[in-house]
Parts: sequence; C-alpha cells; structure tokens
Amino acid sequence: MNVKHYRFGIIVLVFMLLMTSTAINKSGDSAAERGDEYMMAEELERFINNEPKLQGAITGISIRNAATGEKIYDHMGDTRLRPASNMKLLTAAAALSVLGKDYTLSTQLLTDGSVTAGRLNGNLFLKGMGDPTLLPEDIDMFAKKLKEGGIDTVDGDIIADDTWYDDQRLSSGLIWGDEQWYYGAQISALTVSPDKDYDAGTVVVEVQPGDAGEKPNITVTPDTNYVQVSNNAKTIASGGEEDLTVEREHGGNTIEVEGTIPFESANVKEWIAVWEPTGYVLDLFKRAMEEQDITWTGDAKTGITPQNSETLYTHNAMPLSELLVPFMKLSNNTHAEMLVKEMGKVMHDEGSWEKGLEVVETEMKKLGLDTENLNIKDGSGISHMNLLSPDEISKLLHSVQDKQWFDVFLNALPIAGETDRMVGGTLRYRMENQNVHAKTGTIDGVSTLSGYTETEKGDKLIFSIMLNNLLDEEDGPVIEDKIVEMIATHK
Repeated sequence: MNVKHYRFGIIVLVFMLLMTSTAINKSGDSAAERGDEYMMAEELERFINNEPKLQGAITGISIRNAATGEKIYDHMGDTRLRPASNMKLLTAAAALSVLGKDYTLSTQLLTDGSVTAGRLNGNLFLKGMGDPTLLPEDIDMFAKKLKEGGIDTVDGDIIADDTWYDDQRLSSGLIWGDEQWYYGAQISALTVSPDKDYDAGTVVVEVQPGDAGEKPNITVTPDTNYVQVSNNAKTIASGGEEDLTVEREHGGNTIEVEGTIPFESANVKEWIAVWEPTGYVLDLFKRAMEEQDITWTGDAKTGITPQNSETLYTHNAMPLSELLVPFMKLSNNTHAEMLVKEMGKVMHDEGSWEKGLEVVETEMKKLGLDTENLNIKDGSGISHMNLLSPDEISKLLHSVQDKQWFDVFLNALPIAGETDRMVGGTLRYRMENQNVHAKTGTIDGVSTLSGYTETEKGDKLIFSIMLNNLLDEEDGPVIEDKIVEMIATHK
C-alpha cells in the first residue's frame, strides 16, 4: 500500500469512528429522553390512580413538546370534556386572527338634527358598538362634550341604540343560577362596567355593618336609579356569624339583601348583573346630562340610529392587545361573548352567537383543530354544553406559536406566582416556583388548566389538564398544580 492510499484509509476510518460515535450519542440522548418521558408518564399515572379526589372523576391530560408539537403524554387526551374557561383560549386566538391586535371597539354619540343657539333640534343617540370597558366616567364625558359644544337643550328624544348586536342576552347553556352574577351578565352592544375589572353589565353592591340591632348600610356603585335595593339584613353583635345573601330577582332589578353581618366586621361586596344593561347605560347618561344642566323635551328610550346621523363624539376602547389582558387574566366572561358577537358582526354582518361561533370554528379549523369533534356553545366556557378534548387544546397552543400575534396571546395568559392581578391574574397565588403561563377554568364540577411550562432542563412543554365530574371543583387547582410540578420537574 502506498502512502497516499494509507492516508486515505486512515481518514475514512476516523470518519467512520466519528459517525459511529455521533450515532451512539444521538441514540443515547434519544433513549435518555424516552426514559425521562416514561418516568414522567409512570409518575403521572400513579398520581392519577391514587388521588382520592379523582376517583369517580374524569381526568384528561395532553402534553406536547412546544417546539415540535409531538405529543409526549396523554391520559384520555382524546376524550371530549367540559373546558370551562379554557374555552377562552379558542376565543382569544380567533379574535386575534380575525380582528387583529389593534382592533378597537367603540361607543358613539350621534344626532339626526342640527344645533341652533344652544338647542339641538332633533334626537340624540347613544350607540353601543360592543365596548365592554365603557366606564361611568366615559358616559359623563359624553354629556360634557355636549355641553362643550354649546348644547343646553335637546328638542327631541334621548335614544340608546344597542342594535349593533342582536337582542339575545344570554348564551345557550348558561344555567339560571348564574344569570344574576357578574360572570353571567347579559350581553348588549351598549353596556357599562362599574370599575376597571371591566365586568360589564354589573353594579357593585357593598354592605357595611351598622350598629348592632340595626340594618346595615348599603351602597350601589355606580349610583343609579336603575336598580333598587330591598334591605332586610340585620347587624348583629361582634363575633357573630356573617350570613348574608345578596341576590337579584329574576326579570327585574330589585336586589334583595338578607341575613346577618357582625358589628365592626369587614364590608361585604358583590358584583351583581343587571337585567337589560342597555337601560342601565341610558339611566347613567340621563344623570350625566342632568349634572351638566342639559334638558330634553322628548322621551328617554331605546331605538335605532338613522343611517344619515351625524357623529358628535366617539369613545374608543383600548386596542384588542390590551383588552385581552383583563379578559384572560381575570377570565372575564362578558368580554368573551362580546368578542364572539363582534366577530360575527365583522365577518357576517350579524352580531350573534350563531354567526360569531361560526367564525370561531372556521379559525380553529385553520389552526389545525378537528372541529368535527368539538361542541362550542359560547365564547367563555360558562356553558356546560361545550365539549373539547385536551389533545385539541394542546394542539391549538402549539399552532398559535408561529402566528405574528402570539406575543399578545402569551402576554394575556395568567403567569403563576405574579401577585399583580393584571399579570398573575387567576394564577397569582399558585405555583410560585414554576415558570407557567396558563389559562384556568372553573364551573360546577369542572376545573381546567392549559398552557406552557418549562422543565428544569430548559425544555418548553405544552399541557392541557381537564378535570370533570369532581365532587368539588375547588379541589381541582391543587391537583392541577401537582401535575404541572411533575411535568416541569421530571429529570
């Protein structure tokens, strides 16, 4: 063998050894990874089978590699379950895709008349276009703008227009026991929130103890004549048991307060949904006009704004990128349903659940979900008729990562252990030592958690945990947190 051939042989041998070594390392890494996944699966299965509060319940789990989308574990992952507020993941993704992160909702003040010498000769219209963040001070601003425009008298009617959406107030499947609470508030294109949690269509009822033996003091925020309070409660001696109920009668706006509250105890607050929120806004607008000494000669009522009306003032809400923060962090049901109707309005010129949910399903299909195996009845997840599987949710969470709006989507998710409500949201007191961005969900018998986490090795994982048929849904978060810890800390 000559030197040339000898050297070539040595080079080939070294190359083959290197290739073999690389293959062995890759094979070893793959085996190690498979071993890690096997150990995690074994630990999860053992936990599920031995957790007493999961006995008789349904546990659905799906875990994927965030980078590849590969499913690395599932337990009944393809089983359709009630998602509760994990449904909002679909609504948020669809809204960002269809409306865009810069989309804004608005409220307009219009007239079909003209102004002469401080007198508006015509009707005044307050037209809602789906803004769930309208505040009482914003309504005050409408009246101030009229005054600044030199208007002292309206020679016509004051008309509240909510026809941007249809008049179906409650979504299919919402149970009657939820409709008086803030999370079951009625949906109107013209609505108002009492504070910056933006629970549209609600008032805040605060009960303050009086002297022992006397009735407590009750305030309603914002101050409105639209609701009445029937105070049948009693202040009892310090150390007694607080046993208050604050409820609104069905079909009306009388709020009944009954029971007992101890002397010197903390005030009790409840966010109560009003019946017909359009009338609620109209009442606040009338009060605002009175405070500006603006009078009107006609009626205050609901109606439709003529197409040729002139816009006097427009109040724009925050862009969708910002609205998603209170929507997702605080799990605001009203925002979800209004976004669904807005998508229906934009895409089909009909602000209804039917048309809006058609849009949601279309967008989910584009994102790779099997829409034939889903049942979607609302945008918030409050309906017990919604059915999704953990696999489809984890698939969605993988698919959205390559969208240009993903940073907005991720930012809107609650972050574990962050105590600021608009950062940590519903996870602010959970999993303080874990890197978790995830959406919570709770309805009767249901607790869910889906999102993103990072393992101790730095791997990013997607998970969806859906617990159904729990005897007490309040047991769910502790169980979910244990499962996420097992996922994140597996070696």
